[in-house]
Amino acid sequence: MNKNSFIRIISAIVLVAFGLLTLYLSSSILFDWFDVRAKQGNYVLFIVGINFSCAILYLTAAYGFIIRKLWTVKVLLTALIILLLGFVGLLIHINTGNLYETKTVGAMIFRIVFTIILLGIAKKIFKK
Repeated sequence: MNKNSFIRIISAIVLVAFGLLTLYLSSSILFDWFDVRAKQGNYVLFIVGINFSCAILYLTAAYGFIIRKLWTVKVLLTALIILLLGFVGLLIHINTGNLYETKTVGAMIFRIVFTIILLGIAKKIFKK
């Protein structure tokens, strides 16, 4: 197994794990499974929706890594754009005095950095 194959497989595993975790957590709030909404405090609904969308994109990108497809880069770039737009929306939400959890800001920054790293890996692996 060469270095690129190893990195590609590890990236796919990380994306599947993070994507499934994100899908579970965001859908639990969206669909109020196990009365999760009551336990979440001041969640920002549009951020939960963005996280749900990105979870699906992460799982799609993981599949792209597995089957070695160039479109993986586009999927991760789409996730990054959605996250950046969501972060701008979150900052507007915060600056207009709406309720939010401080951990949401940190989580969004983490997701953005995580996606940038995986996008960089995908670009390196799938360069023409």
